[in-house]
Amino acid sequence: MGFDSFLGNSKAVEAVRGFLKSGRAPGALLFTGPDGVGKKTLALMFAKALNCERRPGGTDFCGECPRCRKADEMIASTQEDLTRRREIKDASRRVEGLVYFDLQLIEPITRFILIEQIRQLRAVAYTRPFELPQRVFVVDQAQTIHWQAIDLLLKILEEPPETTNLILVCSNAFELRPTIRSRCVRVPFQPLDDAQIRDLVVREGRVPKAHQELAVRIAAGSVTAARNFDVGEFEHRRQPWLDFLGAVCRPGPAASDLNWRALFDSTKALAEKRDEFETTLRTGYILLRDLEILQEIGAEGRVANIDILPHLKTWAPQLGFRGLERFKEALDQAFRLQVRNVNQQLGLETLAVNLTESRAAAKPRPR
Repeated sequence: MGFDSFLGNSKAVEAVRGFLKSGRAPGALLFTGPDGVGKKTLALMFAKALNCERRPGGTDFCGECPRCRKADEMIASTQEDLTRRREIKDASRRVEGLVYFDLQLIEPITRFILIEQIRQLRAVAYTRPFELPQRVFVVDQAQTIHWQAIDLLLKILEEPPETTNLILVCSNAFELRPTIRSRCVRVPFQPLDDAQIRDLVVREGRVPKAHQELAVRIAAGSVTAARNFDVGEFEHRRQPWLDFLGAVCRPGPAASDLNWRALFDSTKALAEKRDEFETTLRTGYILLRDLEILQEIGAEGRVANIDILPHLKTWAPQLGFRGLERFKEALDQAFRLQVRNVNQQLGLETLAVNLTESRAAAKPRPR
């Protein structure tokens, strides 16, 4: 147990250990970097280290002393409470009876971290901790803090209490207001390299050997994605995109040549589950990136969907640069509109026509 068990991002680990060694941890920290690389995990580890009775070497936590065990109990309780509140159908009741522990994980209950959550943070922050010497609030997905709550948070960041530490966790620091960023000490995180992810996949043994390289490439440096990779689920989620691209890139440059039945079935499958549409779009982005790599630099070794490389090598030149640009524009628009009640299937079918027009425009004209 301790920071030695944390995988990757050694510079981030060195930074938090440096704070512990100095004896004066910043009142406000910002952990920023890609999803799935351990930002929240390290934040919770740091919170335990701030309160550990033994603190091995002065820069670690033991995980076994009464304070470390109490911290684990608090983390588990806050996670259970968040799960319970998200399941409440009446949105107005989701924030009733908020009680914050000395170590509190704060995450979105709806699409946002609500003003009541930040108001409770502010109310508790300036009181003395009840069971631990140092109170720590870990605000995960800080970019989702409701705009009405930002000013409340700023007031705490301007004058953080001596017995309270705030750790904001965010994938992209520039999604936060400059006034928030300027009041935090930033700890940057990076994707893990493929060798580290490969060692993890092989060591845990959850992915069949034949698909381990695919898992490594799809994970793209994310520990969470590597640990959660399920080849059957991934292939099921990806198949409608393959059907879509196969229909668009079939022989014949005109829209009249499209296999509309196959296209309709694929767009229907892509858009039918609204609660999974963001994941569906992320799968499309991975395929788009592979096609761009093959079209622009031909670097097969950097392709994520390595198991369908022959298809990708056929589709990339057929779509061309203009087609790939339109593909990205459509994915970006679908991503922006997913929270609105729009017909995403119609948007994907429109994309198919646009891609076909791009192919026709790119085809050399006979002399």
